[in-house]
Amino acid sequence: MPNIDRIKKYKKIHMIGIGGVSMSGIAEILHNWGFEVSGSDINSNENVVKLMANGIPVKLSQVAENVVGADVVVYTAAIKKDNPELLHAKELGIPTIERADFLGDLTRCYGDTVTIAGTHGKTTTTSMVSLCFLEALKDPSIQVGATLPEISGNYLVGNSEYFVIEACEYVESFLKFSPKSEIILNIDNDHLDYFKNFDNIKNAFVKYVKLLPDDGLLVVNGDDNNCLDLLKYTNAKSLTYGISNKNTDFFAVNIVFDENGCAEFDVYNKNVLFGRFKLSVPGMHNVLNSLACIALCTEYGISVEQIKSALLKFKGACRRFEYKGMVCGTKVYDDYGHHPTEIIATAKALMSKKYNKSWVIFQPHTYSRTKTLLTDFAKALLNFDNIIILDIYAARETNIYDISSKDLANKICEFGKEALYIPDFDECVSYIKSHVQPNDIVLTLGAGTVTKIGDMLTK
Repeated sequence: MPNIDRIKKYKKIHMIGIGGVSMSGIAEILHNWGFEVSGSDINSNENVVKLMANGIPVKLSQVAENVVGADVVVYTAAIKKDNPELLHAKELGIPTIERADFLGDLTRCYGDTVTIAGTHGKTTTTSMVSLCFLEALKDPSIQVGATLPEISGNYLVGNSEYFVIEACEYVESFLKFSPKSEIILNIDNDHLDYFKNFDNIKNAFVKYVKLLPDDGLLVVNGDDNNCLDLLKYTNAKSLTYGISNKNTDFFAVNIVFDENGCAEFDVYNKNVLFGRFKLSVPGMHNVLNSLACIALCTEYGISVEQIKSALLKFKGACRRFEYKGMVCGTKVYDDYGHHPTEIIATAKALMSKKYNKSWVIFQPHTYSRTKTLLTDFAKALLNFDNIIILDIYAARETNIYDISSKDLANKICEFGKEALYIPDFDECVSYIKSHVQPNDIVLTLGAGTVTKIGDMLTK
């Protein structure tokens, strides 16, 4: 059972933005530990409905009186400083804590927090590790960045010392955690609106590794030299994995793909055959993700058979190459990929499937990322037969970068391939329905509202 002494001083906890992926999971953990939890959000969603069904009151408006009586107010980074609840909490002298800081306190309540970080693949690998811990009956608490069907949500409240959590590097929020074990999947150029350059990204991961205790565990991608460089910054035990790099603790060979693009492969541990594994998610990148999971879970005493069983059962988290249905004899998939490296990985996974022509409907995510990586995005999207570009999803930004989706479409055209700019979702759906042929594949791609198009096409 986790040790909650450090947060016992709070009896009633109010959460602003409680419907968020991470906040809803925190709320359930606190509720399970006996705290009185309340929250507010601007809109309802699946998380809000689930919280209310479990007895946590949620107000769908953010007004000053919501915080009255709270011992502490936890808020997400998206909450503006002039939020009436936040302002009133400060007027009343109620302590206010940002989500990442509070989640860091929760990690210190557990005896063994496992964090999964990296620019790409965090959600999938966190899901894989979580299912392995569940298969081994370790009763973990879990926080993952997307809905995981096997736990009917994005979190699970366990009663053991284990806390498996996805750790995001954006604004260095993962430095608030106290991990016993870490997986680092890769280090790539992203979130440059915050980090400004790659050296700052790398340095954030150096600081992250230094959080490990000497009796901890670090698992890194041996195919990524930037990950390998991190080993010298910790005294914790380290394990490496790879596909191209066979000078690693765990590596995969004899990789074959079925007609759905899912891999089967042999894993060697220190040149000794460890086992043959089969995945139910497509792509070579998921072979790498599974190797990270295998390396860590083996160290936690989870058997080869339990890992094999869990990985085979894992069909993917929501929005990770998720099958949505059929339209005009064509399969429709949806994916969260919003970085050129992720687009290339998804395209390769798609190419291992059997189909006629591929269609991608891409929604760029944030102006800063689109501006900085414009050429890389254009080259990555060349991997698809037909390309449609939607308007940029602004997320947290305003367009101070003088960039638009037309610039991306034009850049693709410069490389000799046509890209259509269709900002209207209904027009995009109509175009697809009138142009796709049976046995084509349609992929909606991006971290914003593009996911709605899959449902519009199939329903």
